[in-house]
Amino acid sequence: MANTFFSFLFNFRRNSVLLLLCLFFSCKTPQKSSGDSTIKKSQKSGISEKDLVQFKFVFFNANKERILGNYDLAETLFSQALKIDPNSAASMYELANIYSFLNNKNKALFYSKKAATIDPKNIWYQLLYASCLKENKLLTELAVVYDRLIKDYPQNFDFYYELANVYLYLNKTSDAVKVYNKIEESIGITEEASMQKLKIYKKNKNFEKALEEANKLIKAYPKEAKYYGILGELYQEMGQNEKALDAYNELIKIDSTNAYVHLSLADYFRGLKQNDKAFQEIKIAFQSKELDIDTKVKILLSYYDITESFPELKTDADELCKIIIAIHPNEAKSFAIYGDFLFRDKKYDQARTQYRKSIALDKEKYALWNQLLVIESELNDYTAMQGESKEAMELFPNQPLPYFFNGISEYQLKNYSTVVTVLTEGKEFIFDNNLLLAQFYGTIGDAQNQLKNHAESDVAFEKALEYDPTNVSVLNNYAYFLSLRNTNLNKAESMSKKCNDLQPNSSSYQDTYGWILYQMKKYDDAKVWLGKALESGGKNNSTLLEHFGDILYQLGDVESALENWTRAKKQGGKSSLLDKKIAEKKLYE
Repeated sequence: MANTFFSFLFNFRRNSVLLLLCLFFSCKTPQKSSGDSTIKKSQKSGISEKDLVQFKFVFFNANKERILGNYDLAETLFSQALKIDPNSAASMYELANIYSFLNNKNKALFYSKKAATIDPKNIWYQLLYASCLKENKLLTELAVVYDRLIKDYPQNFDFYYELANVYLYLNKTSDAVKVYNKIEESIGITEEASMQKLKIYKKNKNFEKALEEANKLIKAYPKEAKYYGILGELYQEMGQNEKALDAYNELIKIDSTNAYVHLSLADYFRGLKQNDKAFQEIKIAFQSKELDIDTKVKILLSYYDITESFPELKTDADELCKIIIAIHPNEAKSFAIYGDFLFRDKKYDQARTQYRKSIALDKEKYALWNQLLVIESELNDYTAMQGESKEAMELFPNQPLPYFFNGISEYQLKNYSTVVTVLTEGKEFIFDNNLLLAQFYGTIGDAQNQLKNHAESDVAFEKALEYDPTNVSVLNNYAYFLSLRNTNLNKAESMSKKCNDLQPNSSSYQDTYGWILYQMKKYDDAKVWLGKALESGGKNNSTLLEHFGDILYQLGDVESALENWTRAKKQGGKSSLLDKKIAEKKLYE
């Protein structure tokens, strides 16, 4: 379970004063590093009165340009100031700031180190040097700087924490513990220091020391429930389940309504393989409004993964989804996560309902619209897809998929001109996705064919195959339309054969190939392929049955031809010549 007390507490991050200072310095140099103090130090450096006047002029102009954001000119002027007074720490500091801002890490480090060395008591120089060392990942040297800052400023505990962090990065955990102990000696027990020590002890499997820190926190803050949870988890890891349960019971006494208590208990019972009790605790946690929805969603996502392997847990997941909706009825995430489970289980009608509720609460989530349109496609509800894709296009005008779904719906609703318009506009938003471009052009080709714009249809199909030469749908449709026009049959035959090689045993594609062979008057071969199409699941396809009857007629088997034409009629065949073929027992084309 991701939501344990440890994971919850160890994600705690401090906002370091150092970071704020460094950000401040990168934009504006403090008064301490310039002005009169800078001039006084230049006077002490032993330069002549004439050079001092020149230094003062150049230094102040450099500061002016820096404040105005003219960093190139400021860099040049500060460099000139250094030529006049090579020991000017302030000039070095300002240059280091400029190079740090420009992300020139090496030069920033060079000048910050020189400034810090010349004036080791200047805290601003030391902090900038520390920042540059951190940027260059020179952690050993960084530890030396923080150690010096602690000696100079023993009451600034941010420096202690920074030093401890450096030791942790260097994997010097015992040194880090010593620093945390110094903090504790100075200001008493604090959560941050104790939790960091506890984390170190736990990582090193030193559970006795970890227990000591947890008990110290409980003694210092006896009403703080989470520390009992930490203690319970430690006992669990040590295999001392009775003591763990005692800790959790103490936790319940202090804060019985705390959802994290029940999540910890769920972990406890799960560790004992008592899954029913674990689930009951999770349910209690889910029924709490205090447990944020993001935590609940993360738990449900873990159920989403585990139910792939253990489908018997789907009932539990479904119950939790309903609880989250009841407790958080105004959160789009509640309905979206339930929709995900339902979609995964192919319960498309129910999933659609949940996604629509989620979208009603938050229309700005593109992923929800995309999932909803996919469901409409699965349900073949093209009227709903038409309206919803239009709304999605308005909300996300630069996303290509809503245009595609709209084009598909318009095609199914026989609005072929609209298909061409929408997909021509939508394809302009496709970047680095040739497969999707092929889909767009292929559908445009289908629509243009329906509009009898055969030249435009062929151009669109050629473009689709340029982007995706193995798109079986485009290969099949393009080949079939050419065969219906009895045009370029060699090309049609080649494309259809490729289509069947790529996706064998498809009755639709086998039918297309057989029909092309028929148009080429290769009747025996056509019979073989139409026979394959019938065996591959096309026995109830009226078009396929009519085609097969035509082939049999050409081969002289009139009775079998009539039989297949009649079957085609019974299956709903509506071709303009089918009735005439049956009535006159003769082929008409």
